[in-house]
Amino acid sequence: MKFQTREPDSAAFPLAPMIDVVFLLLIFFIATMQFSQSERELNVSVPVAEEGADAKQTVGEIIVNVREDGGVIVDNSEMTQDQLYGKLTRIAAVHKNQAIRIRGDGKVEYQKIVEVIDVCQKAGIPNISFATQVQRRRK
Repeated sequence: MKFQTREPDSAAFPLAPMIDVVFLLLIFFIATMQFSQSERELNVSVPVAEEGADAKQTVGEIIVNVREDGGVIVDNSEMTQDQLYGKLTRIAAVHKNQAIRIRGDGKVEYQKIVEVIDVCQKAGIPNISFATQVQRRRK
């Protein structure tokens, strides 16, 4: 009796879709890094703290910059308190635990920072943090 030997089908791995996915991820991370870097390049000199943490932005975190003159900047556009409230309210409706980082200039009036915190809380965003920079050691 003669048995037929069948070779198993070759398991071909589709490489083209995998390359497409890798390039899309690469583009996403490059674009995200570019936007987060532009928020840090604004002319805001954050206060110095001995125990300050590195400014590592979490995914989806919104940075609210408060300049020395009290101007509020989000996504590279200056906003009034009402505009900030409207934006944060829309975001809070979608993301229940949205993270906000306030980058207040070291010379800004404390009242301006409190007003931004108040707007965040009215909009329903309790997850607020503050940006500081690590104190540089003198040689």
